[in-house]
Parts: sequence; C-alpha cells; structure tokens
Amino acid sequence: MEIKTIKKLQLYGFNNLTKTLSFNMYDICYAKTNEDRKGYLEYIDEQYNAERLTSILTNVAEIIGANVLNIAKQDYDPMGASVTMLVAEEGNHSDQPEALTDSETPGPLPDTVLAHLDKSHITVHTYPESHPDDGISTFRADIDVSTCGRISPLKALNYLIHCFDSDIMTIDYRVRGFTRDVNGKKFFIDHKINSIQNYISSDTKNIYQMMDVNVYQENIFHTKMILKEFDLDNYLFGVTKKDLLPGEKKKIKQKLKKEMAEIFYGRNVTKV
Repeated sequence: MEIKTIKKLQLYGFNNLTKTLSFNMYDICYAKTNEDRKGYLEYIDEQYNAERLTSILTNVAEIIGANVLNIAKQDYDPMGASVTMLVAEEGNHSDQPEALTDSETPGPLPDTVLAHLDKSHITVHTYPESHPDDGISTFRADIDVSTCGRISPLKALNYLIHCFDSDIMTIDYRVRGFTRDVNGKKFFIDHKINSIQNYISSDTKNIYQMMDVNVYQENIFHTKMILKEFDLDNYLFGVTKKDLLPGEKKKIKQKLKKEMAEIFYGRNVTKV
C-alpha cells in the first residue's frame, strides 16, 4: 500500500498528531574472564554515560527543530544511565493556518551542539548486562522521541544511527490521533512514509541486513537491522583472534551468532 504525498496541508488550529520514534540498539561482545566482562561493562558505561547521552539528545532536539524546556539525567550505580528531555515545538504559533511539507529522506548529521523542544519528550535508557557463565555481554540503549505538532522525529533517525556503533537495531515509528484541515476534514497522518528505511542513509543501508514489518492502515512502521559482515575481532574484549585456538574461535563465534540471532528475531534459537 502506498501513502499519497500530502502537500501544503492547511490545518485548523494546532496539529494534534502524536508521532513516536522508538529506537533500540544493541552492542554484543565476548569477554572470556570475569575481569574482562567487568572491564567491558565499565567501558560501555563510560562511553554512554548521562553526560554524553544528554549531548546526543540535545542534537536530536536541534535536528527536529524543537526547544529544550527541561532536562533530567542520572547515572546509576553500579551501571546504566537515563536522560529525559521535555521539549516544545519551535516556530510559527500565530493564528494563521499551518502549512505542512515533508520529505521521505534521511535527516542531517549536525556538526555542532545547539539546543533547540512544549508538548513533546525525548528519553534514553541504557541496559548493560552480562551472561553469568557464557562470556557474552550485551549492551542495549532504548531511545524514544515523541512529538506533537508538525515536527517529526524521523529526521533524527539518521543521526541516532550514526551515534551508536550498533550490531543490531530495532526501530518503530507510529502516528497516533488525528488533526483537521481548515475545512474540518480529519487527517490521521500528515506526511508521506512508505518505509522507515527511506530515512536512513545509503552508507548505513549498505552494511546492514534490513527487514520491514509495516501496518500501513494503522500508521505503524517497523524495521529491524543487523550487520551483514562478521569479524570476530570486532566482538572480542581483552583478547584478539590471534590469542585464541582454532576450536575456541569457532565456539565463540557460534555463541555470538546465536546471541545476535535471538535478539534480531526476538526468540530463543537452538542453532544458527
């Protein structure tokens, strides 16, 4: 099903649509010893602490054209972090009808941090964890960008993907509610979208295997992504491939592949 382009929609009053982007990224690692597992989790915890996450979300606010009203951030003991931003739409708040245009293209990658979000929010939570005796450690970050009005969180997706060196990503986008044009007609979506993938840059799409599950009539869009190439050295912490025996390398690779398959498909698997 193809959604027709909506050009220069003249609205009656405020745009009442709620647009929500949920972005989950996963980093997978094998750490052989308890000391290495602890070291990996400490490294990840430092890389994605509350201060850095705040910087990322501030850039997201700038990309979608919003003003930051309030920031709450917290690092947790022993690990993990959360950041929540309350944001407001920026721009024309006059009584004139609002003109809307949008393009189904990747968003920008800003070079500077400029804070610019009332009726909207951005949140991020991190979840570092380690298998008790299998050597596998997994880091997950959950980001939600929810906006009301004409601004769309999809323009921030390309930037978010480039901020995280992710092995696996799951992305959900949904438009809720309705708004009216100047003649009173309801609109349940105010921009064209056929796939979340159209908001992702070509260089990213070239390195990931991607799968779409869309429910167009409900304005629900879902994309899963997993890296195509697998280099064992990119998944080892504390050792390299050269430090491992051939049998060890094979066994570790199987463990990592199984972990990644289970996350990507959302169910336990017996073999890969």
